Amino acid sequence: MSRPLTNAEENPHAGKGSSVLLDIGDGVGAIVLTLPADLEDAEIERRPAGEHHPGHTHFPHIAVVPRATPDGTTNYSAVFFDVPEGRYNLHVIPDGPARLSVEVIGGEVTEATWPS
Repeated sequence: MSRPLTNAEENPHAGKGSSVLLDIGDGVGAIVLTLPADLEDAEIERRPAGEHHPGHTHFPHIAVVPRATPDGTTNYSAVFFDVPEGRYNLHVIPDGPARLSVEVIGGEVTEATWPS
């Protein structure tokens, strides 16, 4: 007997490969961030820009992970998938200031580099 699969279980190896599958389309895009190596394992959070966010509000966040490149080097990235169209501020959690702002357009992948 098989058990139902859920996303409630922690997977410490999630995202540590070199490939990412994105499902984008009408009204939904993705954000691909390139970050410095010293942020490996940090959590980056996306918050809708221009809105007031009271403390303890939960927003989507994703870990910065190393990804091998075809030439043998390593890039550090964070990938947000299934992102509704709009403008977002990106923060290191738990309470870092907004370091980057991006615009997501449905059906497109927004690429950005974290400021040094």
